[in-house]
Amino acid sequence: MDKKLILAVVVLLVFIIGGAYSFLTNPVNEDIVTIGYLPSDHDAALFVAQAQGEYAAHGIETELVQFNNGGDLMTGMASGEVDIGYGGITPVLSAVEKGVPIKVVAGAQIEGSGIAVSPESDIDSPEDLAGKSIATPGEASIQYMLLQYYLEDNNMSTDDMNISAMKVAPMNDALNANKIDGMLTYEPYVTMAVENGNEMFIKSSEILPEHPCCVVAASERFIDENPDKLDTIISIHENATEFILENPDEAAELLPEDIVADVEIEKKAISGIKFVYGLNETYKQSIMDFMQIEVDLGILEEPIPATDIFWEG
Repeated sequence: MDKKLILAVVVLLVFIIGGAYSFLTNPVNEDIVTIGYLPSDHDAALFVAQAQGEYAAHGIETELVQFNNGGDLMTGMASGEVDIGYGGITPVLSAVEKGVPIKVVAGAQIEGSGIAVSPESDIDSPEDLAGKSIATPGEASIQYMLLQYYLEDNNMSTDDMNISAMKVAPMNDALNANKIDGMLTYEPYVTMAVENGNEMFIKSSEILPEHPCCVVAASERFIDENPDKLDTIISIHENATEFILENPDEAAELLPEDIVADVEIEKKAISGIKFVYGLNETYKQSIMDFMQIEVDLGILEEPIPATDIFWEG
């Protein structure tokens, strides 16, 4: 037999045996629901439900995986790594446009972001942003989209500024050290910046009032294979959201310390967020209107049919 052929067969057998060994020693547990999230209190319903043991109480084993921004989370969902994702509507819509098989199954919250600036930046008006350095979670994030919208609304563009993508947690350190002039990010980091002596320049509620922000998305594979489990997860999400709305201070104490260690700051941040759940017609229309803005901004190439965005459970 040809030596090259023998070598190829040996290599193939090594891969087969190695793969079989890996599967037997580290089998994939399809019973575990992998939920992706961002380090933000926008995802508070997820954290509250987990802390209160609601998933376990309903026989659902979960694995929570943190992502820095919605774009990274959508990559995780596209690869099949993530079953359920709590993320911004902008990356979700971009993922749907690209053919990622996901559906929005519930709302999570509206508004909840803002631009915080250093008091030494001399930013007092939109025009003052020209030439300044502003950090966002990344171009795929809803925060970057809000910045685009705000600038265009004031006859400016992203070309007028020095915009960088940063992990959210270090943004406050960079702002305090004057390495950046400002940041447009999600809560609780905006409130943390203000508590650290920086200034609130503008909230996203002022940029685009009542805009949808984070949603709960699910992979179509998970939807098709686990309809009953998905119904339970959505019910848990709704109950946790109701708890937050009725008990914001208690909810703040249930959030992970790696998001914000100071509970008093978290209480201030969470009290200013409008949490929602479900997919009523009003909320779905707000997403469709938001989608059209993204088309107008050139973020999306064309409108996406509602049937491609929403799960009709």
